[in-house]
Amino acid sequence: MTGTCGRREALMAAAAGLGVPLVVLESDGAAQAAGAPVIATSRVPVGGGVVVARRGVVVTQPRRGRFKVFSATCTHAGCTVSGVAERRISCPCHGSQFAITTGAVVAGPAPSPLAARAFTIRDGRIYLV
Repeated sequence: MTGTCGRREALMAAAAGLGVPLVVLESDGAAQAAGAPVIATSRVPVGGGVVVARRGVVVTQPRRGRFKVFSATCTHAGCTVSGVAERRISCPCHGSQFAITTGAVVAGPAPSPLAARAFTIRDGRIYLV
């Protein structure tokens, strides 16, 4: 597949893999309002992560209690990453993979890391700032 892929293609590619990653796709305009939580910390697995497509981010928890938030847009062709497995964030379009700790490219063709997003944690929920 070349070019960009949509949510349907990303989900189909993710489901075809060894594990089925958690992808949150709710499309609630109110949830995108400033100040709305992205996800509860309890929903982010230790050593893994969750793609929150409706907010355009992937939230990871490399170690218990240590969270990271990155853009969910692959730096290769602009596809939305599809999930997190084996400590890697994966893009379904061309196979790029990124580290859950830094967003760094661990397998190409992506030319650069996923952009880190500023966030805060309040009352067990992650918020973008």
